[in-house]
Amino acid sequence: KTLALLLALDSRCQFTESFTNTHTMAPPTKAKKANVFVVDCSKPVEDKIMDISSFETFLAERIKVGGKAGALGDVVSVAADKTKVTVTSDAPMSKRYLKYLTKKFLKKHNVRDWLRVIASNKDRGVYELRYFNIADQEDEEA
Repeated sequence: KTLALLLALDSRCQFTESFTNTHTMAPPTKAKKANVFVVDCSKPVEDKIMDISSFETFLAERIKVGGKAGALGDVVSVAADKTKVTVTSDAPMSKRYLKYLTKKFLKKHNVRDWLRVIASNKDRGVYELRYFNIADQEDEEA
C-alpha cells in the first residue's frame, strides 16, 4: 500500500512539474513609449509677462525622478521652443504633476492671479496658459 501511495504521489509531482514548466513563460512585453507633455505659453510670452527660458530651467530643477529633484538623467528631458516647453519622459510621469509644477512657477512669479493652466481641447498631452476672463466677470457685475 505504501509503495502504491508513493507512486501515486510521485506521478502527481511529475505532472505538476511538467505543467508549471511549460506555462511559466511570461507574455512578451511591449516597448514603452515615452510620455510627451507640452505647455503652450504663447499668450504670456507674446505679452512679455513670462520668460520661457526661466520656465524651462525651473522645470528642469524641480521635476523629481526617483525621489530626487533636478536629477533628470537620460529619463526625462526638458526642451523649449519660442513659446512652448516640451517635457519628454521615459519613466512614468503624470500630466497632473506638470500642471502642479506650472502653477508653482506662476505663483513664484506673481502671475497666478492672471493666468491659469488649462488642458487643450485639441491635443491630449498639451496644457495651455490662458488669462482669466476678467472682462466677462465685470460685465456680469454691471
